[in-house]
Amino acid sequence: MDKKATILLVEDDTNLGYVIKDNLDIKGYSVQLCEDGVMAWEAFNKKSYDLCILDIMLPKMDGFTLAKRIRSINDQVPILFLSAKSMKEDKVHGLKLGADDYITKPFSIEELLLRIEVFLRRSSRHDLDQETHFEIGRYKFDYKNLCLHLDKEKKGLTKREADLLKHLCLNKEVVSKRAEILNRIWGDDDYFNGRSLDVFISKLRKYLKEDPSISIVNYHGVGFKLEES
Repeated sequence: MDKKATILLVEDDTNLGYVIKDNLDIKGYSVQLCEDGVMAWEAFNKKSYDLCILDIMLPKMDGFTLAKRIRSINDQVPILFLSAKSMKEDKVHGLKLGADDYITKPFSIEELLLRIEVFLRRSSRHDLDQETHFEIGRYKFDYKNLCLHLDKEKKGLTKREADLLKHLCLNKEVVSKRAEILNRIWGDDDYFNGRSLDVFISKLRKYLKEDPSISIVNYHGVGFKLEES
């Protein structure tokens, strides 16, 4: 990577915290490891970070509260939750507080590294926005020519369908917030545009239905994620 990205890692399990930190150090990241929420909040106020990785069950201040405080002063820095909690309600709660995604323990270091790379690419997305060709499972998506290809079949897309699919591709495996999608593609996140978004999501699901490994998951009240199994 050109610039050493700085990461705030908050994990009260000492062994796990050092394993994650060591692996991130090897990859060239600059990592600040904190073992409780209060220490992490103090660290966040002293330095600028490119990404925050927060455990949920933390001493002194839990991860949900910490995320809420971070969002109160910074609405841009990506926040990734690590937690033993696997209930969907907990995931949605975290996302509504402003987190960008959620990894459930146990997880592989490879999965964590992949998520980190996705978030950091999103943070410097100018070059990404220039991309015009994407692979989605068995499909090939040509954004410039508004076409979705499956083998020899070709499906023409409207500009807005293509814009939405490109946004989901650029943020694949990460939840895209409804307001973010609406402001970026529709220019406004009002109610009627929100209803239009739901219609467009339904259309894209229909276009991609021939490959069962692809899904556009709806996190109710939060947003959507393009996933490949």
